[in-house]
Amino acid sequence: MNVSVLGAGAFGTAFAVNVASRHATVLWARDPAQAAAMAATRENSRYLPGIGLPESLQVTADFDAAVAHAREGLIIIGTPTAALQATLERLPADGQGVLWLCKGFQEGSGRLGHEVAQAVRPDLARIGVISGPSFALEVARGQPAALVAASTNDAVAQMAIDVLHSERLRIYASSDPVGVEVGGAVKNVLAIATGIADGMQLGLNARAALITRGLAEMTRLGIALGARAETFMGLSGLGDLVLTATGDLSRNRKVGLLLAQGLPLVRILHELGHVSEGVACAATVLKRARECGVTMPITEAVVDVLEARLTPQQAIRALMAREAQREV
Repeated sequence: MNVSVLGAGAFGTAFAVNVASRHATVLWARDPAQAAAMAATRENSRYLPGIGLPESLQVTADFDAAVAHAREGLIIIGTPTAALQATLERLPADGQGVLWLCKGFQEGSGRLGHEVAQAVRPDLARIGVISGPSFALEVARGQPAALVAASTNDAVAQMAIDVLHSERLRIYASSDPVGVEVGGAVKNVLAIATGIADGMQLGLNARAALITRGLAEMTRLGIALGARAETFMGLSGLGDLVLTATGDLSRNRKVGLLLAQGLPLVRILHELGHVSEGVACAATVLKRARECGVTMPITEAVVDVLEARLTPQQAIRALMAREAQREV
């Protein structure tokens, strides 16, 4: 099957590298200079240095050509959440499968990916999301990973399995895109919290407590938005949360570690050099929670730190000073 990956960041490139060994794959880069450099050097030196691009993988800056390649196949959108709407708006209504990898809430509108698609491209019926515990570098290396493809259209989830499932990449199907997307977005915010705690050397007990109570926050919000509770015990909930909150390759965790050192957020993001979806969507997560009447104290503490209303030390003290209550 023909596959086109739209977006040549770390994760888009990693997916293209992984899939190109089994399917005719095209990778689209927005920047013509980047596309030309990748085609010439067979490497994405900015986002995945040291990972060679297979000779079978085509790289192009021609959006229309990339889309045409997958007219009867599968399009995978690997852009950040901020670019999802613009990418969807450029797609033709040709009936190909469309899956996105981005994890987050759209800034401004507060929409999740499926809500963005419903708002701007209601004519696209074969759509869904791929999520789960997966660092781009390990996916590109072909190290074992397991992900979930979620769509209300069973044929789309099955297409994802048919195209992506392999001996190194397991794909599970889900009919709960709401839950899968909430998990993928909120875990980034919680990873910042865990990074702060680890950076302050609060210990493993504190880390375990933050992850567990963070999962409870994630689940409450998801249910309020129409998700199924059991989704959050799966790959896109607990699995992705554990990975992002504890893995050394996590950009969101690194933001938390640096905040704990007292570095200003502007400097952290400049040095990071990549998108931190947790920073981008933390305030939106809290806004949607408040609209639903959902309490998310850890998320609220992260937002207070990111917006410089509290220091990391003050945020931790505020969380520990909350009244005792039943575990729910």
